[in-house]
Amino acid sequence: MANKIEKLDSWEVRDLEDNSIIKVEVESCSQLGNKNQPGIRIKYAIGGGMSYCVYEPWTGQKLAYEAKKAGGTLVRKDKSWEKHDDRWLRNSLVIDGDKLRARVEVKVRSKDEPVVKEYDIPFTFEG
Repeated sequence: MANKIEKLDSWEVRDLEDNSIIKVEVESCSQLGNKNQPGIRIKYAIGGGMSYCVYEPWTGQKLAYEAKKAGGTLVRKDKSWEKHDDRWLRNSLVIDGDKLRARVEVKVRSKDEPVVKEYDIPFTFEG
């Protein structure tokens, strides 16, 4: 069976300081990871390069455990772009009761606060 990809959201944040744009696209996929299980994929473009942050059950169970230990939110530093204090993109896993959510935060120099969006992750784990 082929991977079915559905676009959930697409957005961008423009920095008026240098007119640069950070683009974010969120997709629901029927097959992700080594075990081809459903999950979501977050794609983000900064400065011409494309990067990915994937949430699927095989690796998600360990991430959920780490998020629970951290108080409910785990910033995925390996899947974020945090090169500057005033301009960054941060991907996090959030435990919201018995649901898992992916949070994307984008901060640019010309905005006082980051733009924040959250997406339901299509799987859960026993606590």
